[in-house]
Amino acid sequence: MLNVFLLRHGQTAWNADNNRYCGRSDISLTAKGIQQAESLRSQLKDVVFDGVYSSPLERAFMTANIASGVHVKKDTRLIEADFGAWEQKTKEEFMAEAPLVWENWMRDPGRFRAGGTGETGMEIIHRMDDFFTEALRRHPSGNILVAAHNGVNRLYLAHKLGMPLRNYRMLVQDNAAITLFTLDADSSFTLQHLNSKR
Repeated sequence: MLNVFLLRHGQTAWNADNNRYCGRSDISLTAKGIQQAESLRSQLKDVVFDGVYSSPLERAFMTANIASGVHVKKDTRLIEADFGAWEQKTKEEFMAEAPLVWENWMRDPGRFRAGGTGETGMEIIHRMDDFFTEALRRHPSGNILVAAHNGVNRLYLAHKLGMPLRNYRMLVQDNAAITLFTLDADSSFTLQHLNSKR
């Protein structure tokens, strides 16, 4: 059985700015985000990791590096969603520009493209699933740390929990919080903790 400690990265300036959408834009952690990652390190100090993986974006890589204190392998499959026209905008801004694009996404994110031109939810799920299938082959047991992003984490979790993808936003992923789940050889998924900071 493999224990997966799934993180959302620490705070960025765009998170602090009314949760401005930061998909592929490569921005760093704020001072608060660095403190959050340091708190994660204390929280995880007794866990021995057999592998530490991160999205290639700086905010996730820094979080993984600080939290684990060991070598971090970047993997492009963990990158945040391509948000298309929503990138760099707040929800209020892009909903005013094109409300139908948001309505379509909320109705069926598996089929519609984020921001009209970005990724579909199923494209995101396929690449995340591919990463975790490979991770399980590489680490059939033990512990791994995976630092990724709000959008991709929630879509992957919703899929694995059998939820309709349109409900993915019901799953909270705070900055620098841990979601712990297990994967077995038969690919069974069990959620142990969601969005934990204890």
